[in-house]
Amino acid sequence: MTANWDVAAASSDVHPANSFSAARRKKLGEHFTGKTLVIPTGTPKVRANDTDYRFRAGTDFFYLTGCSEPDAVLVIAPSAAGPRSTLYVPHRRDHHTHEFFTDARYGELWVGPRRGVGEAASFYEIESAPLEYLEKDLASLGATQVLTLRGFDATIDSLVEANVADEQIAITLSEHRLVKDDFEIAQLQMAIEYTVRGFEDVVRALPVAEGRGERVIEGVFNLRARVEGNDVGYDTIAASGSHATILHWTRNDGAVRRGDMLLLDAGVECQNLYTADVTRTMPVSGTFSPAQRRIYELVLRAQEAGIGAVKPGVPFMAANDAAMRVLAEGLHELGILKEDPETALRRDRQLHRRYTLHGVSHMLGIDVHDCANARNEQYLGDLFEGYVLTVEPGLYFQANDLTVPEEYRGIGVRIEDDVLVTKTGAKNLSAALPRSPDGVEAWMAELWSRGPVDLGL
Repeated sequence: MTANWDVAAASSDVHPANSFSAARRKKLGEHFTGKTLVIPTGTPKVRANDTDYRFRAGTDFFYLTGCSEPDAVLVIAPSAAGPRSTLYVPHRRDHHTHEFFTDARYGELWVGPRRGVGEAASFYEIESAPLEYLEKDLASLGATQVLTLRGFDATIDSLVEANVADEQIAITLSEHRLVKDDFEIAQLQMAIEYTVRGFEDVVRALPVAEGRGERVIEGVFNLRARVEGNDVGYDTIAASGSHATILHWTRNDGAVRRGDMLLLDAGVECQNLYTADVTRTMPVSGTFSPAQRRIYELVLRAQEAGIGAVKPGVPFMAANDAAMRVLAEGLHELGILKEDPETALRRDRQLHRRYTLHGVSHMLGIDVHDCANARNEQYLGDLFEGYVLTVEPGLYFQANDLTVPEEYRGIGVRIEDDVLVTKTGAKNLSAALPRSPDGVEAWMAELWSRGPVDLGL
């Protein structure tokens, strides 16, 4: 089994983010002057018995390296010339090894070729070393303080004594990742463009979904995600009818009926793991009913107010506050909120939250809820050029909510776009998808004029 094999070479080009990754490593190393940082990517996770989930690199590790191989570890150590980075990767289990055919998790006969030390050094343009050297190399550091990004690899966690400052790696990286560089913005725009195509696919598949349900919606969008990108960036929400009032509806096993609306919250994750996060609510029939349009227009006004509030120097919560005021005013005008908006919006009342449920924004990047380890004073502080956040107000009227007029019960509307903070204001990166009710109806009609997606069903 180990004889008469030609070399199975990995890709010989270079990763497009190498210069950006190197700058990120340098910035992180300089932040932790005199300390050694150990940042693992993680290990394969068992799905069932002897089968694993498809591996996805740890976010912070990938941000610093671009490497998507499992079990790899990045070490950033101090040196006289500044921070020195070394990527530790497992040896190849190619035809030179018995693992080639005996190891179903790592053997290249089973899983295909992976980059070894030489290939990794060339592709990622970083000094690389065999993973089995890591323990010895860490032991040779002597009195140098070593911090570890914990929780990704139990073996790596056991190599270095835990330090109360370990958590500072995750905090610092989340705060560094708040500002997106040019490569990241381009990747996000690419993911959004793929997502737009996925939404178009879904509209064209709606006639099929009417007979077969929400599974068609999820399947059609996820097909686009795998064809164009790496995968979906999160579980697709394909919520038809009253399912749209359930925020995290991911079962996607309900009916799709003419006369209802479909709330589609979905995003393609591109090959470099940056994800879109977009929501549109559309009438299954192609035309909003008067009640549906009324609620949709209120949510749209709130979103426009939220996007309009995004600019450098304003607090992160500015978009939320602007959108929530519009929603509270609209709910009062509809007679649903009995108290005046000022009273309803008071911090000790928040009466509108019964129908809005969630905040309006979160950061977006490699993770759909990006930079989650940043300190509140940073995450919730002022916006800066290069931040990318969602603006996604919604109204959700439960089917059994007796405080809501009957014509609105079971209606859920969310409109979500991905917004880049620019030097002077904001840019809606997902503006290619129509938002106005007339625009949505015209968009659907134009897509249907091309004919339905052929799913062979």
